[in-house]
Amino acid sequence: MAERTSTESPSDAPSPDAPSPDAPSPDAPSPDAREVAIATVRSALGGSDIEWEELGHGSFSVTLPGERKLQTPCRLDVGKHSFAVHAFVARHPDENHEQVYRWLLERNLKLFGMAFAVDHHGDIYLDGRLPLSAVTEDEVDRLLGSVLAYADDSFNPILEMGFGSSIRKEWAWRIARGESTKNLEAFRGWLESGVGPEGPEGPDGSE
Repeated sequence: MAERTSTESPSDAPSPDAPSPDAPSPDAPSPDAREVAIATVRSALGGSDIEWEELGHGSFSVTLPGERKLQTPCRLDVGKHSFAVHAFVARHPDENHEQVYRWLLERNLKLFGMAFAVDHHGDIYLDGRLPLSAVTEDEVDRLLGSVLAYADDSFNPILEMGFGSSIRKEWAWRIARGESTKNLEAFRGWLESGVGPEGPEGPDGSE
């Protein structure tokens, strides 16, 4: 009888039905999923009225027009596993940093599919992320609509809390020289009252 020369025992031998260790996870997106998502995003932007450009394969730059915040620049990135939206809201506050950041965190509890975030400079962004399987033209449109609404609604409160002193100085300078105060009309109430915008519930009355 021939001796077993292999050091491998029968129990250590791989099952013929076992997946290869190099095989992709069954939950991983197919290589074509990213291409489909890129084409979907491109089609959604192409059918809209917003200003956009394709920066590279799977990367897009979008400018959303608003009312309070006149323009919100966004970057859309289609990665291997997800679709990400990164939108600039405001530069780092001049003052009341803790109050501004706390207000943003409280606002995050009310947002859907997006969240406020800050970078290492303290600049404020809105970020959102979807799995590639969820990327449809309607979902791209909904996500961009959310970015626009959240950025526009939060812009004045952020300015009031984080840049109140600068706004007050600009107002006084324009009044003294008879200059137009049109772009400061949103802040007229607390500027004319001489009382700061801060209140027990935040500048927009939100809890």
